Amino acid sequence: MRVFITDDSKIVVERLADLLKDVAGVEIVGQAGNALEAILSIQQTNPDAVILDLQMPGGSGLDVLRAIRQGHPRLKVLICTNFPYPQYRDECLAAGANYFLDKSADFDKIPVIFRQLIRTISPETRL
Repeated sequence: MRVFITDDSKIVVERLADLLKDVAGVEIVGQAGNALEAILSIQQTNPDAVILDLQMPGGSGLDVLRAIRQGHPRLKVLICTNFPYPQYRDECLAAGANYFLDKSADFDKIPVIFRQLIRTISPETRL
């Protein structure tokens, strides 16, 4: 599973990469620190899954999600935020996010989610 990480914090990107390096079948194909770079890079790398920060320079994870969702309907999107408010959760899920995670409480769930995704996605259904 090809994964793209979008977060403006290098520490968070490194932590996510560390969490995912032990998940068999995950390959990190890129990263971006702002919304525009994320949109362009996701379109170029065509990942199977994206981890999006909600608050970024130049836009939000929600902006990125809206920009990429239509062209990538099978893309798995994990919103990972320090702002886990119900209104953000509802808006992100309505825009097509598959998961909405609180960085401070749910970070350790990310490898579990990817292991589940890898088990449920056959090669024929990948983008």
